[in-house]
Amino acid sequence: MFERLGRFVVGRAWWVIAGWVVAAAAIIATTPSLSDITSADQESFLPRSYESVQATELGQKAFPQQATATATIVVKRADGQKLTPADEAKVGQLAQSLKARNIPRTSGYLTGPPAVAPDRSVQIINVGLDAPTPDDPALLDAVRDLRADIGPELANSGLTAGVAGDVASFVDNEDTFNDAFAVVGIATIILIIGLILVIFRSPIAALLPVVVVGVVLSITTGLVAAAGKAFDLSVSQDLQTILLIVLFGIGTDYILFLLFRYRERLRAGDDKRTAMIVTVQRVGEVITSAAGAVIVAFLVLLLASLGFFGSLGPALAIAVGVMLITSLTLIPALVSLLGRYVFWPSKAWQRAPEATIWHRLGNTVGRRPALVAAASGVLLVALAAGVLGYKADYDFSAGFPQDTESAKAAQDLQRGFAAGALAPTEVYLTTSNGSPLTEQQVNDFATAVAKAPGVGQAQPPERSTDPSVVRVSLLLNENPVSNEAITLVRDDLRGAVHAAAPPGTRALVGGTTAIFADINSANNRDLSVILPVAAGLIALILALLLRSLVAPIYLVIAVLLNFAATLGATVYLFQGLQGEPGVTFQLPIILYLFVVAIGTDYNILMIARLREEAREGNEPHQAAAIGVEHAGPTVAAAGLILAGTFAVLLLAPISFLQQMGFAVAIGIVLSAFVMSMFFVPALTALIGHKAWWPGHGDERPAGGPHVPPEPDAVAQG
Repeated sequence: MFERLGRFVVGRAWWVIAGWVVAAAAIIATTPSLSDITSADQESFLPRSYESVQATELGQKAFPQQATATATIVVKRADGQKLTPADEAKVGQLAQSLKARNIPRTSGYLTGPPAVAPDRSVQIINVGLDAPTPDDPALLDAVRDLRADIGPELANSGLTAGVAGDVASFVDNEDTFNDAFAVVGIATIILIIGLILVIFRSPIAALLPVVVVGVVLSITTGLVAAAGKAFDLSVSQDLQTILLIVLFGIGTDYILFLLFRYRERLRAGDDKRTAMIVTVQRVGEVITSAAGAVIVAFLVLLLASLGFFGSLGPALAIAVGVMLITSLTLIPALVSLLGRYVFWPSKAWQRAPEATIWHRLGNTVGRRPALVAAASGVLLVALAAGVLGYKADYDFSAGFPQDTESAKAAQDLQRGFAAGALAPTEVYLTTSNGSPLTEQQVNDFATAVAKAPGVGQAQPPERSTDPSVVRVSLLLNENPVSNEAITLVRDDLRGAVHAAAPPGTRALVGGTTAIFADINSANNRDLSVILPVAAGLIALILALLLRSLVAPIYLVIAVLLNFAATLGATVYLFQGLQGEPGVTFQLPIILYLFVVAIGTDYNILMIARLREEAREGNEPHQAAAIGVEHAGPTVAAAGLILAGTFAVLLLAPISFLQQMGFAVAIGIVLSAFVMSMFFVPALTALIGHKAWWPGHGDERPAGGPHVPPEPDAVAQG
């Protein structure tokens, strides 16, 4: 099938390219923008069955005046002394003056009790921030306007103030975020161009992935937006960045798969057309299987209860599908027309290097597979043991620079009030039949929840315009986004609050900590479903590719072991060496996307090459040696590019970006250089012919030609 496809694409190369141009222009011109289906409301991605979502919905209905977000102005004396009555009066005047300025998107300006800390170190002004969505840029402008007006109002008063809260934190760190992602984007392009220049010594080959992936990204975003409109799907605002990384990752992989094999066939003496036909024939099945495994891994995200994952899966699957079609049609058409000029001006493609490092590595694997398998396996198991100490961390603020205004104001606030003052846990009490709550019910409930586990302070009950609903804000003793607070809410606080509800009423626990507690539960559930299902489906794809039941089993085990080793290595570094309370809660799913899904490409490329060499009549040990020699350069180049892209995030001054960068980089390195290059070939050599049971995947096809392999290497190619 792939030989026929290769002949069609090469024989009608100009028609294929023209078809791509017309299709790309039509898709880009007629499809909506990705921003049309983007949502920043993380709560909306939790199913309604979770209590925090029910509490949020009740709060929005019972307290319609409730702001989208809050900015907390924290006022203290410049000399560090306790606030005086005159200072408190001045803070009241500040609130009124700010309110009178009618700063757009602001409301409230509440300063009454208990706005003064028990130790009188600080006083707060809570300012409501109103916008249609939490990511509205007008909220950022509102915080900037507040800060600009506070300074003159407090001049010569002996008081200083800072604005804290999520929006204020984003204002302070917006440039850091933008700079980090800009650096990643630039680094990705530099790494791709630079490394391919080193490998092929050709600017044409180096620019090919950048140009093609850029076109594919435009097409993909249009198709994803159209699918979102058609099926009423919302996606996260992070999708554009994730799409970019995924497309550059797999796109570069597939293009390298083709270029390395194309160069090999040119060295074997094929003309440019025949070389590409054979390349598509040999590599087309590998790319299709690799893309199929990645698409399946992404579509399995539809089983997730978190809507963020469910919407992410189809979008990424569309991206991989478009890249697959591109790799089997547009790239072969372009390269077949360019021929040897794709490697211009280098002449190195004409000669096969001798005694390369890949030849020596291949011989090592072939001669001593037991030692290589044991060493690489022990390394992966030792790193995987770190998973036993894994703790999730939800505190993004701790990872930001602590010298910003929002960070300093938050520290002042937490010193004066309970640790949870910046994100109170909101407890709602409502009657089961809609009848008004009595004063006795409200007072008894408020008294009981104030004594619930982990509660440092309780605010006075707030009556809704709906007489059947009341809200009590609880300030926890723990940092409200810490793992300890999340565990507290999930395991102890909720039970105590539910038990405190008087007969005929029900209580719901909401707020930031409760939302993260539910995300934690949903995340654990999703991973327990996604990983086994994905493993089973990837094994099925491998079984179809290899016509074997044995090889897919140890290949999938290797992929899962690599996932655990990656997470374990991250735990060792950040929780162990750096003493962090945990690693970002998003990390397991990020590793699933970039290590399990994309890392499977390297396994498939290597095992397919091992089978090909076995079919050429080589016994298992020799097949492993030749397979590593020829597939090693491709795996190494692709792995270095993707790992290097993420490693740049280590330069960002934000902890969770550093964790993400390290984890994905080390995961790709382990996947490419330990699992695919050593563990899998060595294990395959040890198992021998039984690896292909019950089929005969390592037997030469009847009447099939024997094509002697040509040496290939990064170092001299």
